[in-house]
Amino acid sequence: MTVLVIAEHDNASIKGATLNTVTAAAACGGDVHVLVAGHNAAGAAAAAAQIAGVAKVIHADAAGLAHGLAENVAAQVLAIAGNYSHILFPATAGGKNVAPRVAAKLDVAQISDITKVVSPDTFERPIYAGNAIATVQSQDATKVITVRTTGFDAAAASGGSAATETATATADAGKSSFVGSEIAKSDRPELTAAKIIVSGGRALGSKEKFDEVMTPLADKLGAAIGASRAAVDAGYAPNDLQVGQTGKIVAPQLYVAAGISGAIQHLAGMKDSKVIVAINKDAEAPIFSVADYGLEADLFTAVPELVKAL
Repeated sequence: MTVLVIAEHDNASIKGATLNTVTAAAACGGDVHVLVAGHNAAGAAAAAAQIAGVAKVIHADAAGLAHGLAENVAAQVLAIAGNYSHILFPATAGGKNVAPRVAAKLDVAQISDITKVVSPDTFERPIYAGNAIATVQSQDATKVITVRTTGFDAAAASGGSAATETATATADAGKSSFVGSEIAKSDRPELTAAKIIVSGGRALGSKEKFDEVMTPLADKLGAAIGASRAAVDAGYAPNDLQVGQTGKIVAPQLYVAAGISGAIQHLAGMKDSKVIVAINKDAEAPIFSVADYGLEADLFTAVPELVKAL
């Protein structure tokens, strides 16, 4: 039994979600291989070979794989899929784009968003916004799985010495093309990789107040900034800061929620955080049910005082 992990990378380095997926792959049993499909991606392949627990890196290099277009990456996975009992993707935007195509072509059921490997054919995954855990058993010959990265510790990025094998790249499918990207530049940590996150909710009242109150706290803590869906919908924060079931799933060491009531949608995205601090003037706010530390106070008073104390 051999398990294939589809690496998420930027052609030069491996992204953190891949490390968590390798841990899930190791729990499935057997050797773990990593596919690095990209263009001029020798740096990413070399980094993948250093991951602890990886037995082999398969490097496919072609211009059509440069930007991770789903049709081309799926074709590359399918070209080698017959060698593997399990094919694992991180449950990121990229992984969720490619995995269903692979599952459909293999005529198997995709197993989505797993948080635990019970046995090689049995997995746990959250349902109902994380309020229930389903145990899923698959009898498919090839199991196509997406991994909720917050459910698994990251594998060590160094210490491994996997062999690297060059695979023949599949031809460009010609069904889509990369036109361009507009990437927001920030000195802050990326939200899903941050060890500390401070999030603001609708109670902040405006974009100006959101920036005025949350930015100094994030600066003091060296934290990423997040937001509830209500705050994003109201225009206080951009979409890429949304934490929750329809936003980003995070599990930092410290999560500070200011003015967030704690709707189920938001809790589903952050309740696995190691330490949760909630600041809300409503003593009945659901956020207090998952908080390790709760402060019943007006955030406009409490947060600036906290910044001063830090």
